Formats: sequence, C-alpha cells, structure tokens
Amino acid sequence: MPINITMPALSPTMEEGKLAKWNVKVGDTVEPGDIIAEIETDKATMEVEAVDEGTVAKILVDAGSEGVKVNAVIAILAEEGEDAKSITGPAKQVAKPADTKPSKPAPKEKEASATKAAPKATPPSETPSSDTKGGRIFASPLAKRLAAKKNIDLSTLKGSGPRGRIVEKDVEAAEQGKITASIASSASVPAGDGSLIMPQVLDDRVYAPDSYELKPLDGMRRTVARRLTESFMQVPHFPLNVDIRLDGLLAARAGINKSAPEGVKISVNDMLIKAAALALMDEPDCNASYSDNGIAYHKSAHISVAVAIDGGLITPVIRNAERKGLAEISREMKDLATRAKERKLKPQEYMGGTFSISNLGMFGIKSFGSIINPPEGMILSVGAGEKRPVVTDENDLEIATVMSVTLSCDHRVIGGAEGAKWILAFKRYVESPESMLL
Repeated sequence: MPINITMPALSPTMEEGKLAKWNVKVGDTVEPGDIIAEIETDKATMEVEAVDEGTVAKILVDAGSEGVKVNAVIAILAEEGEDAKSITGPAKQVAKPADTKPSKPAPKEKEASATKAAPKATPPSETPSSDTKGGRIFASPLAKRLAAKKNIDLSTLKGSGPRGRIVEKDVEAAEQGKITASIASSASVPAGDGSLIMPQVLDDRVYAPDSYELKPLDGMRRTVARRLTESFMQVPHFPLNVDIRLDGLLAARAGINKSAPEGVKISVNDMLIKAAALALMDEPDCNASYSDNGIAYHKSAHISVAVAIDGGLITPVIRNAERKGLAEISREMKDLATRAKERKLKPQEYMGGTFSISNLGMFGIKSFGSIINPPEGMILSVGAGEKRPVVTDENDLEIATVMSVTLSCDHRVIGGAEGAKWILAFKRYVESPESMLL
C-alpha cells in the first residue's frame, strides 16, 4: 500500500511552509532517519527525516513551492515489493467526522423523513468538496476561522483545494477582492469583524503602479508583521526609562577577557543577559506571562535576544540564564546568532522565552522602545554607551560612560512599581558587576 509523506508541522504555530529542497528523487530508496527534504518556516530552514522505508514513487510538490499547508501530501512512497509505477495518487485517508453532529428528526418527522431518499453518503476514502450538500460547506478549519474573522460567506466561494475544498487562500483572495472593491468605490471601512485594522494596500490614485516595485512578503515578514501588530494593539504597553553607568562593567569585562582562556571573549550583551536573568530572580513577579486563565510566574529566566537577519528578526533563547556563567552564555549566544542568520535554529531554540532584550547600541541609537514579544511580559531596549557629563554624589561634575535603557511592560501582568523594582535591580547588577558573582 502506498505511504503518504505529508508536510510536517515543525513548530506548534506552523500552519504552512516552503518546500525549499528535495534531497531525493523518484526511484530512490529511503529508510527511516534519511534526510529527504528541507522545509523553510517563518523562522528557520529545517531538515525533514523519513519515518518509513520504501521507494519514492511520486513527488507531488516541487522544490521551491511556497505556502504548502501542514499535513498536505507532498510525496508518495511505495512499500517493498510494490510497483512504484503503478501508484497513481496519494493513499486514501478516512475523512474526519464533522465538527457538529446532525440533529435527530423530531418524532413527527421520522415517518416523513423515511419516505425521502437519504442523501448519498460520502465514502470514507473520499475527500469532501466545497459543494454544499445538505447545507454543509466543506472547508478547512483555518479557512472557516479566517472567513468568520473577515465576515466572508463561505457559500459564495469556490474552493481550490482537493476536490473543491475551500482553503485559506480562497478566503484571502475573496478578502483581497473586497479590498479592491472598497478602494474603487473610495470607501474606507474597518474589517467586517469590527477590527480596527484597516486594509494595508496602496491606492493607485496616490502611487502609480509603475512608480514602485512590489516585493511579496515572505513567511517571516508576514508573521512578524502580524504578531507585532497584534501585540501593539492587544497588549497595554507602558515604558520605564533609566540611565546606567557602564564604567564598572566595562572595566570588569576587560579584566575577564584578559584572563579568559583562548577563544572566549565576553561581550557587553553577554553581561546584560546575565544581569537581566538575575534581576528576574530578584523580582519574580516580573518573570511572568499573561493568559486568560491566569498569570504564569516562571521559575527560571529564559532570555530571548533579538537578532536581526535577512527578511526580519528572530529571538533565540538563552535558557536558565541565571544559572550559567558568562563564558557559557557567550558561547551559546554566538552559536545561536550564527545559526539564526543561517535560518537553522530549531523551534525550541527560539520559542519559550520569558523576557526579551533588544540591543541597538552598536548602531549608535541612544534610546528606543520595543514592542513586547507575547507571551512574555517585558522587553528591554538597550541604547548605546556614550560619554556624558554626570554629577556625582559629591556634586562634582565628571565624564562617565552612560547608556539609556527602556523597559516595556505588559500592564496586565506588571504594575509600575514592580517594573521599577526590576529595572533598579538590573541597574544595580550592571553598575556593580561583581554582585553577579555573589
């Protein structure tokens, strides 16, 4: 019996991906554990291993194909002794039952119902179509959710999925049609679900189509745009700012690197990661995430660090940073950053953080505010260290190296007082780096 190879879900949030490369061709024999393909998600490129043995009979999705849905059949294996050339399509799969059970006819209706021919049942091996039979519309769960959000009547759509099933792109195409019609009629209205997000399109009356080059969004850009928009709209941000003297930390860093073994070089960012983790342990109310079921207080500090890569950004996570030494944090951060830029991180390496750091100091940025990375409760924006005149406790004027940081807090989780306590603890560790050793 033919064996279907389906598009794997490489992370809990993955819904589709790009089939970047096939490492096998029709006629090749594969065994469990063989690398058969490379898949690009919104964050990384990952290798796909075979879980069955057999001969590649058909490849149904070409290399380079984008928007391949999770669980879509991408190739077919022939089992041992099976003629690969005789396989004409994917193995039949039993259709899942409908989400809702049909209601039973009332007693008075039973007799009348019996005289009517029952509708022909769809064989278990067949895939439902988008035709409305008995009032039911066949569409993927994602298409149904998207249509409900955009206030689109599924019965008006023609499905492009298997056997006419309505899929996500059909709903998106219908929404784009609504947007185009809206522009043509000069109407500017919110989305049908009452959302405040307006259609993000360029009006041809303002920008001539030949005056710019439109580059389609890749998976990462689209995901970053959606998640940050949702965060900025749904999470009540508030900022806390403070200036921190770096002279003590820079002196400590120079001493550490001077005595460090060959190949170890501690950065300022490494020390900030450690200071942030220790401050979270000192102020555990700030190491928290909001959920509708309650506030989750995390037992360890998992520090997400923003890394800019081609096409967007990613936040690899230093786990249990409060327990790690500076050398270990440095080695781990260099490895994660390198593989992040190559898009080779695994989902568990960029998910599950409890706090984020975004450092633009190397670009000379003095101060800025970041958008929170849900479900984390805070994100720290780090500016450049620069020489500034400061007034000492003895009212003397001197020159010191100072950096400005901004802490963005989720007010549903963290109050102003809690956030202030955390940022003061962080400042104490940075200005007195020897306290990190206690």
